[in-house]
Amino acid sequence: MAARVIVIGGGPAGVRAAQALVEAGLRPTVIDEGRRDGGQIYRRQPEGFSRSYEALYGTEAERAASLHRDFDALKSRIDYLPETLVWNIGPKSVHLVSGTRYRELAFDALIICSGATDRLMPVPGWHLAGTYSLGGAQVALKSQGCAIGARTVLMGTGPLLYLVAAQYVKAGATVAAVLDTSTAMQRLRALPGLLAIPAALKKGVALIGVLKKARVPIHRGVTPSQIMGSAENGVTGVQVGLASGTKLEVACDAVALGYHLRPETQLADLAGCEFRFDDAAQQWLPHIDEDGRSTVKGVYLAGDGARVRGADAAERSGRLAALAALNDAGVKTEGAEGLRAELARLTRFAAGLRAAFPWPARFASALPDETIVCRCEAITAGELRRVVRETGAQEANRAKAFSRVGMGRCQGRFCAHAGAEVIAAEARVPLSSVGRLRGQAPVKPLPMALENECNAAGCDESKGLKPELSSTVEDAQ
Repeated sequence: MAARVIVIGGGPAGVRAAQALVEAGLRPTVIDEGRRDGGQIYRRQPEGFSRSYEALYGTEAERAASLHRDFDALKSRIDYLPETLVWNIGPKSVHLVSGTRYRELAFDALIICSGATDRLMPVPGWHLAGTYSLGGAQVALKSQGCAIGARTVLMGTGPLLYLVAAQYVKAGATVAAVLDTSTAMQRLRALPGLLAIPAALKKGVALIGVLKKARVPIHRGVTPSQIMGSAENGVTGVQVGLASGTKLEVACDAVALGYHLRPETQLADLAGCEFRFDDAAQQWLPHIDEDGRSTVKGVYLAGDGARVRGADAAERSGRLAALAALNDAGVKTEGAEGLRAELARLTRFAAGLRAAFPWPARFASALPDETIVCRCEAITAGELRRVVRETGAQEANRAKAFSRVGMGRCQGRFCAHAGAEVIAAEARVPLSSVGRLRGQAPVKPLPMALENECNAAGCDESKGLKPELSSTVEDAQ
């Protein structure tokens, strides 16, 4: 088999997909936006940093080390393109940029392992300097070896909330409080699903143990009221309503927010994959079969970029997607049945996590009108509600056209889910009917070398255009 296979992503799913392809005798191309492999969960520290695996990854140290070792062993047998962004996907080709160099690579099979980002719900004041996503707080710790503040509050819900808090404690950072919107009762009702993976449940309990040992205050069932501070000084504190009905204020200079994760589906969208609304996750997700085949021939989806089920599931789905690509090319493979069984168990556990740490959709309708929903374009909840009332825009892309919500640099990564909830609540329609923001290229802002532009257009440098300058292409909306 001399197929050209491209794997997008160097996280757990991408590494295991590449490993399966190499074992079958192929030399795949692995395109990684990061500087080094590992993805977000197993992100490697920069060269020269010397923190131990135990300090950096905690309970996941052994898995991180195993993934890194296996990828190092693959490097001579793959074409690895780090610090490279796939900014568009065309028929049977991907468009790349690395630095200011643009390329197009053809493929016969494409395995997209794009990972996930934080799912965020706005709160008054979240636009203040010092407010980060949970993932951003984790990146600072792993990649820069620093905390986001001298005194940090972590707020939201989900396993990542406790993982990042524990990682900060182990790194010696001060965690002022962990504020969880989920309740103990929700966790108890979710216990049957969580027991699908007892070892993972045990790890979660261990993380809470780390926080309790460090005497970090943990409050559950909270309702975020506001992030306090000013434009001049940034974050100075957080105010929440406790389950008891009383108000709590916590002084801090940084806040990390997050409510589970959302798949990075823009590339699947650009590849033409069909999407369907998932009632359990309350998100639009690309449709795949049990092995990761999308609705587009030759395009496969794996890891959290297809379904958020955790790193263990990502490894298995990455390998399974690679086996599917090989089978479709006529290469006989083994092991798919066992991988499907393991994924089914991990999927039950992921469903348990969603039940234990639910997405707080109800907060959207209660947001004060002056709350910024879209931070890129400074669009408030009140403006979005006005657009719904006055223009009748009840669909995400129509509301975007009238309000510019989701039209900034992040292309809705931070605001699309909450914005859809605001629209649905104001229009009094189901969330599924609001739809989703369409993906558009480039998926992220691109550097544009004026040297190339001038050479193509025959520009005269003496007229003020300097080849060494660079600019940024904002979103092509």
